[in-house]
Amino acid sequence: MLSLKEKAINYRRKGYSYNMISQKIGVNKSTLSDWLNKIPYSPNKEVIKRIGLAKLKSALFKHSQKISEIEEMKNLAKKELGKITKRDLWILGIGLYLGEGSKSYEILGFSNSDPEIIKIVISWFKKNCHLKNKHFNPYIHAYPDNDITKTMNYWSKITGIPKKQFGKTYIDKRTDKLGAKRKTLPYGTIDLRIRSCGEKEFGKKLHRRIMGWIESATNQINASIV
Repeated sequence: MLSLKEKAINYRRKGYSYNMISQKIGVNKSTLSDWLNKIPYSPNKEVIKRIGLAKLKSALFKHSQKISEIEEMKNLAKKELGKITKRDLWILGIGLYLGEGSKSYEILGFSNSDPEIIKIVISWFKKNCHLKNKHFNPYIHAYPDNDITKTMNYWSKITGIPKKQFGKTYIDKRTDKLGAKRKTLPYGTIDLRIRSCGEKEFGKKLHRRIMGWIESATNQINASIV
């Protein structure tokens, strides 16, 4: 069974516009743009007929111009940033934990649906907090339209954490949740919970330490604001 993202990629490769793909699979255009911006696009006959050749040429020109400008800015940003050091990763991890990490009850955890963010946080936990794979006890928050087996395999591969270490999957069946949100999260959300494995430095002490990093960083930044 194909995920919504895989379906979107297939439609795009067949020459369908974002509008048409959105209508077919029920995913908004902003999400499609994130998924498909690197997929080569050659409009099919149905798109040409619907839009008209003149309008299509204008749209393709603007799209090509946009892609070129995006690549130019990405290359500039890469040069400006330079090489990321261990300290850079430390500061980045503090910022990510401040936004999405568990800050209450002295429980260590981090939730997100973006695999690239999850990879960064795991790297931060390992390199800056000195955790090992055995300390991770992830939970998956899924929706009824997620393939649970496929979702488990996906997150195990992304994290490098064996499936046997994952906790029970939570399936969100609330009827008040937006259908659009469910459809844009083909693999749900992963909650990286940390267990100390009997090592005190990786339990409450580590949570208090991280909260100390956050407090020190925010205090210093706020004190420098004129």
